[in-house]
Amino acid sequence: MAGLRPGRCYHKLDKKPYTRIAIRVPKKSYVKGVPVSKIHQFEIGKKGDYPVQYHLVSGKATAMRSNCLEAARVMATKHLEGNLGADGFFLKIRVIPLHVMRENAMATGAGADRFSSGMRQSFGRPIGLAARVAEGQKIMTAYVPAGKEAIAKEAIRRARTKMPGQCRVVMG
Repeated sequence: MAGLRPGRCYHKLDKKPYTRIAIRVPKKSYVKGVPVSKIHQFEIGKKGDYPVQYHLVSGKATAMRSNCLEAARVMATKHLEGNLGADGFFLKIRVIPLHVMRENAMATGAGADRFSSGMRQSFGRPIGLAARVAEGQKIMTAYVPAGKEAIAKEAIRRARTKMPGQCRVVMG
């Protein structure tokens, strides 16, 4: 399996999103064979009344792959669970990857020009999912008890290292 294409291939948000949900024709979906999202769990920890909130906020409009959201969730959860226990916090992922990314795989190597069609019918096949994030939108939020601000801030900072583009940590 080939590696991931660079983010510059998918970061522009000028076209309308390509999702399964947008097509509302019964028994007819033109989006065939979409891979499963890497992130399945959007709420982690124990829900409760936590006075301290830290948010990861997007600094720029971009598309975030489902695998970067999952990596950020794992990093934040690991830090919070290690310091506060499984029931000492609540972490919520606020964006959902619904946009289907496509790739027109080009043939390379000797003789590729003979059986490749180039950019003719270059719609592409689905390769993954991404969440479209606007500038200033909250991506994830950590809720912790009073006195544990440093732990929540560090967890969100660690999650920020897995995100594309510019993100910042904000106390809510």
